[in-house]
Amino acid sequence: MKLGAKTTMSNEHKRLSKFISLVLRHKPEKIGITLDEFGYADINDLINGINASGGTIDLDILQTIVKDDKKGRYSFNETMTKIRANQGHSIEVKVSLREIAPQEYLYHGTAIQSLADIKLNGIKKMNRLYVHLSENEETALQVGKRHGEPIILKIDSQRMYEDGYKFYLSENHVWLAEFVPTEYITNDKQ
Repeated sequence: MKLGAKTTMSNEHKRLSKFISLVLRHKPEKIGITLDEFGYADINDLINGINASGGTIDLDILQTIVKDDKKGRYSFNETMTKIRANQGHSIEVKVSLREIAPQEYLYHGTAIQSLADIKLNGIKKMNRLYVHLSENEETALQVGKRHGEPIILKIDSQRMYEDGYKFYLSENHVWLAEFVPTEYITNDKQ
């Protein structure tokens, strides 16, 4: 297989990837590791922690998981000694984000049962550091499906930006904002 070529992730690798995501984004203590201020974990600590908790992983498997992850959830540091989740943290970390002017509209996929609260209070980051937004409706739909019956909300991101709200683009191209007020949100069910 050529280096850099994406392949279909095996079920075991998918399971490990979800566990790594849990550890790096939410619960590093689950395997007895700590993250640095930027969210990086020492690769050897991560591998040893996963193996001690009943998983089976080595550096080759970890590199394959990172390479094959279609959403680009993880990144290594330049020396390949540390790994982090690119975004989606519920724990306080300093993930380097580029502040950038967004495209005219962004989209937020959620469950239809959340619509009433969003209409009243806007889109909040909830237990994450930022609200996650998608650059197209297809991606937002996939995100919404993970939460129940999906609904796509259209965000007037350009107007929001012009009104002083900041937008960031993560390394894996997820748009992030601290909050989306109701006046910038539309959907076809309103």
